[in-house]
Amino acid sequence: MVAVNSTMLELGTEAPSFELPDPAGALVALEAVADGNPVLVAFVCNHCPYVRHIGPTFGRVADQLASMGVATVGVNSNDIEHYPEDAPEEMAVTAERWGWRFPYLLDEEQTVAKAYRAACTPDLFLFDADLRLAYRGQFDSSRPRNDLPIDGADIRMAARAVVAGEPVPEPQVPSIGCNIKWRDGNEPDWFG
Repeated sequence: MVAVNSTMLELGTEAPSFELPDPAGALVALEAVADGNPVLVAFVCNHCPYVRHIGPTFGRVADQLASMGVATVGVNSNDIEHYPEDAPEEMAVTAERWGWRFPYLLDEEQTVAKAYRAACTPDLFLFDADLRLAYRGQFDSSRPRNDLPIDGADIRMAARAVVAGEPVPEPQVPSIGCNIKWRDGNEPDWFG
């Protein structure tokens, strides 16, 4: 397992718009998910040990965020040809198993990952109601090989600040996880 850090996209960046299919093929747009509210865009997948580590807790935290008025959308940008465990049918199974009630979308062309400068799974981007980046960083301090609680403390703290109209406190700790599995020749020049 090769761990990489988030690129830490500049705060205040406007959320790149996208419309991607869910596992059943229905197209879902970022703006429809946000619907004028803050939104968490989470680059995740099915097979990464870092995502598997937080998977069920991530579902519960996303439910908590929803009760605060913060939407969540998951984006899987991995190369499904070389990583078939991340294919759409497996995405549906994973979402059900982990209690993910938010849209979980496939970025097969990897254009959304590039637009967000996503580097790893999980890679989290929290935007305010104006779709301006307020937080990018870790879910919490837990990792697959440490004994810290899996509680979503960092993302919950960030969401509370955004909902209150306050800046998210610094420092924002980069997310760490498996690198996005880029298709052959598709790796961005800023990655690596």
